[in-house]
Amino acid sequence: MWTNFFKLRLFCCLLAVLMVVVLVINVTQVEYLDHETVSATFIDSSGQFISSQVTGISRNPYCGYDQQILSSQERMEEDSLLAALHRQVPDVAPVPFVKSTDPSSSYFVILNSAAFFQVGSQLEVLVHVQDFQRKPKKYGGDYLQARIHSPRLQAGAVGRVVDYQNGFYKVFFTLLWPGKVKVSIFLVHPSEGIRVLQRLQEDKPDRVYFKSLFRSGRISETTECNVCLPGNLPLCNFTDLYTGEPWFCFKPKKLPCSSRITHFKGGYLKGLLTAAESAFFQSGVNIKMPINSSGPDWVTVIPRRIKETNNLELSQGLGTFPSGYYYKDQWRPRKLKMRQFNDPDNITECLQRKVVHLFGDSTIRQWFEYLTTFVPDLVEFNLGSPKNVGPFLAVDQKHNILLKYRCHGPPIRFTTVFSSELHYVANELNGIVGGKNTVVAIAVWSHFSTFPLEVYIRRLRNIRRAVVRLLDRSPKTVVVIRTANAQELGPEVSLFNSDWYNFQLDTILRRMFSGVGVYLVDAWEMTLAHYLPHKLHPDEVIVKNQLDMFLSFVCPLET
Repeated sequence: MWTNFFKLRLFCCLLAVLMVVVLVINVTQVEYLDHETVSATFIDSSGQFISSQVTGISRNPYCGYDQQILSSQERMEEDSLLAALHRQVPDVAPVPFVKSTDPSSSYFVILNSAAFFQVGSQLEVLVHVQDFQRKPKKYGGDYLQARIHSPRLQAGAVGRVVDYQNGFYKVFFTLLWPGKVKVSIFLVHPSEGIRVLQRLQEDKPDRVYFKSLFRSGRISETTECNVCLPGNLPLCNFTDLYTGEPWFCFKPKKLPCSSRITHFKGGYLKGLLTAAESAFFQSGVNIKMPINSSGPDWVTVIPRRIKETNNLELSQGLGTFPSGYYYKDQWRPRKLKMRQFNDPDNITECLQRKVVHLFGDSTIRQWFEYLTTFVPDLVEFNLGSPKNVGPFLAVDQKHNILLKYRCHGPPIRFTTVFSSELHYVANELNGIVGGKNTVVAIAVWSHFSTFPLEVYIRRLRNIRRAVVRLLDRSPKTVVVIRTANAQELGPEVSLFNSDWYNFQLDTILRRMFSGVGVYLVDAWEMTLAHYLPHKLHPDEVIVKNQLDMFLSFVCPLET
């Protein structure tokens, strides 16, 4: 009996040890899997979480960008960004035009239609796309834009589009004001056109070309320039020594590289598309065309009770979508009490004793132009700079205000920029001391739309490093990022500055500057939500709302 009892105890002990070993192994595996999931989980353009193996993401070999020396964290970030954006394009064989998306035969329907909705309710819309033979499509990848609006109230907001990759899309709206609210859905590009745009982005990044003028005495030569150049001809290497941003020009035959005088846009390549591909880019057919509703395209929204409204506002977190909405032509951010700077004296009071640096493309140059036009005491100082190029400077001596604008470094498609004025934003930021009276605003996006995404990621990485250093040494410095915006599109403009390209850049910009400690002026939503036609340089009413938001960051309401 004792022998049997001993054997039973030994068996129980062995069983307990085995269970402990199995438990440890399982915990280790779970921790490992959890680590892998975190490193490969990201949010797609619709806001959905996607888990994907991103370590094997293919990189564009353009200019050796696939050979960049990156830290493991930078590599992981870039992989996640590229994987998220590459998933938006379906991997299907080319199809004829008649089988591509036809906005006129596609339709949408309001799913959760009701007698009325309350402010704060969610509205769901289902979009079903069909081809020109009125047959349902079986794959996704179309680029849609969606908004709700009330014309009489001059109100509007954007919607979040989810692509189910089967010809169906769902659009989610948050109803943010009472009244009759109308739904509008637009096909910006069919998925077949998106595949063409992706091919151009990867295979024809030089479809916008640049040139530089070299001069010494009476001798002058013009050569082509770009991030990198084909062939084996001798080159002038103008790669920035501090940021490592590459830029090259073909070496002049008679002049040294040091004789470069100016940089300017050379032009746009022609004949980029085949006849079949051109059919996917037709104005009035499949570029920014409305998709009609198969039923009612509007709902009635009633006010929310005061207590519930307060709870709604307090519940908004960092991931708030949409970020704001228009009401009576005024932008209302959902996470900020925005001030209205309707009087020049209000702006002067806000900017008194401050130095304001505006860096970037022509969309932030609009801020300089608006401020110097609207505020009479802010007088532009003539630096002799080329029109629409800069650098520009404005001074209000009485109130000690200094306003500066400088364009970003190449690639930049301006007419003529003196080579001595080709400054990179990161280097400019490194030269700013900062402090409570220093304001920086940055907009860098439009001139990168033709390049592979790695080029833009590298530029933002350099700018972000400089911003972090600036905020480390001077935490009270106000840094504001202006996002991209939608614009008017035609067959040719679509190949160079499509909203689809700029949406990709905008997505990258938002993610890379998330958590950095900068403020965001959401120009993307502010153009899409407005009733005015889309423009590269938005109309004054939109620019005014952008400046009101910018100045609200600089001079917030006291709470």
